[in-house]
Amino acid sequence: MTTDPIADMLTRVRNAIKARHSKVDIPASKLKLEIARIMKEEGYILNFKLAEEGSKKTIKIYLKYTPTNDSVISHLERISRPGCRRYVGSTDVPKVLGGLGISILTTPKGVMTGHAARKANVGGEMLCHIY
Repeated sequence: MTTDPIADMLTRVRNAIKARHSKVDIPASKLKLEIARIMKEEGYILNFKLAEEGSKKTIKIYLKYTPTNDSVISHLERISRPGCRRYVGSTDVPKVLGGLGISILTTPKGVMTGHAARKANVGGEMLCHIY
């Protein structure tokens, strides 16, 4: 049992990238599905699929690599942790790498990227940075 399932998800993806795997399996939750959806929409992964194996649900994330076999994701960083939550207001949502990366937030309007949160003028809990 992990105390921080989001950090566990990001670590599994990070380890699979270092091992050059084509896919990684992660225990499913609604928040992890939303994070995977955002990663697919922003072009950081090829695809994801929810699979049911008996009573357990898992998310299969298919990783994306460049033609030179480098990973599209070079950095995954967990920001808000269970021991130290980080919240940002609508005007304080940071740009990651000057706009080249994304930040993922949970807001009252759902899980969204930092760019979408600035556009919708909402703040929330800063989950992670990806670039």
